Formats: sequence, C-alpha cells, structure tokens
Amino acid sequence: MTRATQVGAIGLVVLALGFAGWTWRDNRRLRDELARRPAVAVKDSWAAGGAEPTSSDSGRPALSLPAFGRKLTGTGGPRPSLDEAAPESRLERRVRRQNEMAALLGRDADETEEDYRARLVPMMELALGGRRKELAEQRRVAEDKAGVTEAQRAEMDQAFSGIYDEVVTFTDTAVADGQLTPYDRNVKGLLQYAGGLGSILEGAEGKVGGILSPDQQRIIYESGFEWGEYLGVSAPWERLHAPPPRPE
Repeated sequence: MTRATQVGAIGLVVLALGFAGWTWRDNRRLRDELARRPAVAVKDSWAAGGAEPTSSDSGRPALSLPAFGRKLTGTGGPRPSLDEAAPESRLERRVRRQNEMAALLGRDADETEEDYRARLVPMMELALGGRRKELAEQRRVAEDKAGVTEAQRAEMDQAFSGIYDEVVTFTDTAVADGQLTPYDRNVKGLLQYAGGLGSILEGAEGKVGGILSPDQQRIIYESGFEWGEYLGVSAPWERLHAPPPRPE
C-alpha cells in the first residue's frame, strides 16, 4: 500500500468513528440494563434427589461427588441445550454492517443539518480527541529533537490551516456527489477519494519541506513521527456538512 493510500484511508476511517462511538455507548447501555435486572436462581436439573445438599455448619450447598459423576456420564437425564441459530455468512454480515452504518451515518428525510451534526459531532470528538492529543505531543517531541523554532512552527501551522480547508471542501464535495456515501457500497468512489485525499496531504508534506531544513526533516522522520498521520487525524472533520437525506 502506498503512502498516498495509507494517508487517504484516514479520511475513510472517520466515517466509521461515529459508528464505533455509537456501538460503544449502546453496549454500555445494555450492560447497565443487564446489571439492574434481578439475579435468577439456576437449579442443576442433573443432580439427583431434588434438593441440593448443604453442609452442616454453613448452610451453603456442599459438593456432591456422586451427582457430579452422574452429570458427566449423563445418567441423571438429558443435557439442556439451546437452539443454535444458523451461523451468519460473510456476505450476510457485510449487509448487516452496511445497514447499521447507514442507520447511524445516514440522514433521515426529516433530520435537519443541525440535528445531524448534534448527533454525530460528539461521537467524532470522542473518537478523535485522545488520538489528537497523542499526535500533538509526538509532534512537539519530534520538533524539539530537530530544533524547530517557534517561528517555524507558526509558519507550518499557517500552512496546515489552508490544507485543512482544502481537505474539508474536498470531502464535502465527495459526499455531496455520492462518491462517499453511507447508503451504498461504493468501492470505486472510496478508492478515488482516498487517492485525492492522499495527494492533498502529501502536498502538505511538501510545504513542510519548504519550511524545515533537510536535517530537521530527517531527524523528525527518524523519530517515527509521520506528518500525513498527524494531518489526517488533526483535520477539523467536525466542520463537514451532513450528507444528503436517505433516499426513499
């Protein structure tokens, strides 16, 4: 995979970040609901004699080796079983996940732009916030090693501001044109978008090359820091417009 594709894929991941946040929140709600339910006593249907044996001093159930043996050999009765559903195929799972993505990232006909942003932006901020802080710290450490001055930092930040505007405009156009859509599997459109976004972010690295010296660039590269990753995550994706309403 080329660097352009790797960098471009960052923008595609953003579309799934809201879905990940929604799944996490929904799972937490289900766990809380399960914890509030009263505990259900389960009785071993295989044990002989009906009542569970108890120890004479504590009143708690005592270990019954004969019952345990019958349980293993199956002489105490048939094993209970659950109805097993047919396993989900890969294609069925793909369709299900596509429907889930469309339900989360799609826009209902009666949902306004403001309503859509109020629903999705908090999820995006939750998903990106921690990674943005990590990359900002990594950038600071790498620049300190390379001896980057405050003037150089300010010049790069100014250049990045223009790049971010270009990224947001490019993505909004791709969504409006259907190249990026939560409603259909448009693999061709995704690849075209990834290539275009990668070109934009690679252009940003070229601007960095006009600000930093070759030695500074080498030191930053050898530190493990990647400008493309930093720019892709740090872009203001929260500024994106809502997609068109879900087609009928």
